[in-house]
Amino acid sequence: MARAAAAAAKQPPTHHSKQKTKASKPRDYTSEGVDDNDVFLLPVSDYKVTLAVTIVAALVRLYRIYQPTSVVFDEVHFGGFASKYIKGRFFMDVHPPLAKLLITLFGWLAGFNGDFDFKEIGKDYLEPGVPYVAMRLFPALCGIFLAPTMFLTLKAAGCRTSTAILGAGLIIFENGLLTQARLILLDSPLMITTAFTALAFTCFTNQQELGPTKAFQPSWWFWLVMTGLGLGATVSIKWVGLFTIAWVGLLTLVQLWVMLGDYKHVTIRAFSKHFMARVFCLIVIPLTFYMAMFGIHFLCLSNPGDGDGFMSSEFQSTLNSKGMQDVPADVLMGSRVTIRHVNTQGGYLHSHPLMYPTGSKQQQITLYPHKDENNIWLLENQTQPLDIHGEPINGTTAWFNLPEPPYIKDGSVLRLYHQPTHRRLHSHDVRPPITEAEWQNEVSAYGYEGFDGDANDFFRVEIVKKKSRSGISQDRLRTIDTKFRLVHLMTGCVLFSHKVKLPDWASEQQEVTCARGGTLPNSLWYIESNEHPQLGDSADKVNYANPGFFGKFWELQKVMWKTNAGLVESHAWDSRPPSWPILRRGINFWGKDHRQIYLMGNPIIWWSATAAVALYILFKGLAVLRWQRSCNDYANPIFKRFDYEIGTSVLGWALHYFPFFLMQRQLFLHHYFPALYFAIIALCQVFDFATARVAGFGVKENPIVNRVSAFSFLVLSMVVFGLFSPLAYGNAWTKAECNRVKLFSTWDFDCNTFLDSYDAYSSLPAVPAAQTPQQSISSQPPPPVEFPVAGQPAQVPIGNVPVPPPAQDGNPAISGAPLAAGQRIVSREERVEYRDQNGNILNEEQVKALEGKVEFKTRYETRTRVVDANGNEVLVPEGGPPAQDAASVAPPHPDVQGVDQETPKRLVPDEPIPSAEKSVEGEKEREGKLAKPASEGNDATAKEAA
Repeated sequence: MARAAAAAAKQPPTHHSKQKTKASKPRDYTSEGVDDNDVFLLPVSDYKVTLAVTIVAALVRLYRIYQPTSVVFDEVHFGGFASKYIKGRFFMDVHPPLAKLLITLFGWLAGFNGDFDFKEIGKDYLEPGVPYVAMRLFPALCGIFLAPTMFLTLKAAGCRTSTAILGAGLIIFENGLLTQARLILLDSPLMITTAFTALAFTCFTNQQELGPTKAFQPSWWFWLVMTGLGLGATVSIKWVGLFTIAWVGLLTLVQLWVMLGDYKHVTIRAFSKHFMARVFCLIVIPLTFYMAMFGIHFLCLSNPGDGDGFMSSEFQSTLNSKGMQDVPADVLMGSRVTIRHVNTQGGYLHSHPLMYPTGSKQQQITLYPHKDENNIWLLENQTQPLDIHGEPINGTTAWFNLPEPPYIKDGSVLRLYHQPTHRRLHSHDVRPPITEAEWQNEVSAYGYEGFDGDANDFFRVEIVKKKSRSGISQDRLRTIDTKFRLVHLMTGCVLFSHKVKLPDWASEQQEVTCARGGTLPNSLWYIESNEHPQLGDSADKVNYANPGFFGKFWELQKVMWKTNAGLVESHAWDSRPPSWPILRRGINFWGKDHRQIYLMGNPIIWWSATAAVALYILFKGLAVLRWQRSCNDYANPIFKRFDYEIGTSVLGWALHYFPFFLMQRQLFLHHYFPALYFAIIALCQVFDFATARVAGFGVKENPIVNRVSAFSFLVLSMVVFGLFSPLAYGNAWTKAECNRVKLFSTWDFDCNTFLDSYDAYSSLPAVPAAQTPQQSISSQPPPPVEFPVAGQPAQVPIGNVPVPPPAQDGNPAISGAPLAAGQRIVSREERVEYRDQNGNILNEEQVKALEGKVEFKTRYETRTRVVDANGNEVLVPEGGPPAQDAASVAPPHPDVQGVDQETPKRLVPDEPIPSAEKSVEGEKEREGKLAKPASEGNDATAKEAA
């Protein structure tokens, strides 16, 4: 019997046994080779590992989090937003509010009252007592929890514990993620919400692939709902979350497609339940969460601020003190009105007793964003009215007591009398002071009290019916409801304004011109306030329509989109997507006291993750070719799981990376972080398959291979992390150590910033002299100054920071402070650097070869050093101006609030327009009475529209 049984075992499988084997395969949409990897069912040892990973991440992230003790990079903006939240002052930012609200919460709980303005990089936190460590704690906590989230994600994907530890370790010891997690920035909160979404969807996918038995079970519902909440939180921090939504959406469509093909086990009713569950959890929940964040945003920002100028008049009227009482609807001859521009955030037509320094040198006409008595105009007919004897009634009050209301209709000819200065709105064939285009004329205020004016004061009212409210507002001028143009009779041009700012001599208010062929949006005006003696309490009244939450929400989304798309200015530290996966260049965040913070990734981790993505792409290409030739590779469950699991991660990488190629806006290395996270997941999955799942060479049966390999790679990553850690922590470093790890010239952190030895740091004075991380201090005579090929002057700003010029006597100025006795200037180093679009410095031969072919953008840098009689370097006095301090740090990048493309850019970040109630009596306009040259760079961010 035994021999017969053995012989039977050796027989080839019969047809019946083949059918039995096939029957063992899942006959529904259950995936082959998938185990239940619910993270709530992990062994206790894995939870202990999760706790250990969290503790290590906390030690790495919180180490010296108080350092540096001054404003770093975009803490200028996001710390400033916290101040505005606490004060309730409305601001406009291109990013949704969730992370900013949580940063504010941490600061408020620590006692921050919003008085610190975070105005410039390098501004000290300690003296004003800012709880900056508490505000940095929120991004740090996000960075800490990113590591255990990676661990659990890899476990949910079916990886071994040692592989999951490797993935968590790569997150902990990634220098770029560390740098972002220690500062008041949005990228660390974005990363944790992206990672949580990936974890939740991976867990849900695991439950989904286990087949119909898991569908609609508590774990299935829980992870689907968590995925929706994760999507809502991610997109509520940055719109990069839309790429995460695309990732989840595409994979959800794949799941639905697979179920749709299982017509034997998935009925139409069951499929509809699956579809509706996903619609609710992945669309309704994220959208509701996103809108709720803006609801909190609006509740917190109830007061006017430097961002309300972005918004429509209806939006502004919902802010405290911005609303107005009902006003008479009909506009008559003799009405005292304020006139607002439609297209550029509703500035008021304005004049003040200051003259143009060029052109006609008549009184200025501007657009001013605040309510002011100098915005009031009296509307006059082109001729004076007649009394009962047929004689003209003179004076500006002539229209107050006429028997019939003198309505202003479409086609009426007006004169606009500026009551505070007794001059009339006027235009003529003279070029404007800034926009010296042939198709634009200067607009001024001309005349004096008692002067009848001339023909150049006449403007024809042209009601734009398609922009006005239907009905009577399309036939005659009505407050708020009628949108109109003012056509100059003598020249045919129309009253026009755009976002161009006038220089200091006009208090940097907005330019108003008279344009021939000007665009309709920039030529539209409307009446906001209206007074006339014949319009009493019984007159028909109007007011701004309350847009409600949904109107405000939708308007803000459009403004954010438009502003974000306008961030196309070049920047000293921007980079393009092709350079990110190979870590070609970083970002200089801060530099002071011979230390530097430079955003840079861990090269081993970045390059390995990029290699893993490239390996999968090669694998997929080969797999497609073999599939085309009818090779049955996908019959192997391991092959199929490798393709799907790693393909899912690579898809996440691609969706978070390739869309940036379509963007013309400013881009920086930190935009790659979400894609890097998915690339690290793919790297760990490739590692797990190679060392623990693929049969062959005994690796699957021998777990020591997986553990030793993971440990070795993690140790190598830790070593590289330690080599570059001074750039993340802002620690002391030496020139020699810096130069040793600076492998490429495109890694443009300046090793000459650091001292020669660590002992030299201990001998530094208590208040060290400001240092510029861009340039080394040389004791040699300064080299001759080269000038740009394009003929630009040598006085070129460093990034966004102006360089102070030499003093008139030929000696370099030091922060504008006098030199003390016994001090002398040793050297001043000046040079021009030429770089390509990737930041590479061009040598003299390369520059010479490109002369006449390209236009060079230069960065001119200076350095001054003061020593005493003994040759010891002395400190710059505390009275030094901020501009010099600003030059000692990295320039900010304007990834917030927006950039006005029509105006030269100001070099001072985040400086609000004074909210003075009186423009003429304000300090800015008093200073403007003095002749001043045009500003080298006007408002840098679109907040100046406020």
